[in-house]
Amino acid sequence: MRIVAVCGMGFGTSLMLLMDVQAIAKKHGFHVDGEATDLGSAKGKSCDFMVAASEIASELSAETVEVVSINNLLDKEEIEEKVMPVIIRLSKGGS
Repeated sequence: MRIVAVCGMGFGTSLMLLMDVQAIAKKHGFHVDGEATDLGSAKGKSCDFMVAASEIASELSAETVEVVSINNLLDKEEIEEKVMPVIIRLSKGGS
């Protein structure tokens, strides 16, 4: 499974979010590959889903993949609650 974590500049926030999602997935027995990128570079990237802060996620509404919107990037419980259902569904071949 491949994800794209998106933030405004493509450095700190998206990398932190990617690492959090990967750690959460691993805890549940899933392997997630991905990349951290900025908003402009994210558009049209090939992936299974995208994850971003809520203000950035609204800018990705035209993407063909699901975009998981996170309100509080420091809240690992929120991240887990929002990304795990997507990871589980996609791992079963759902869309």
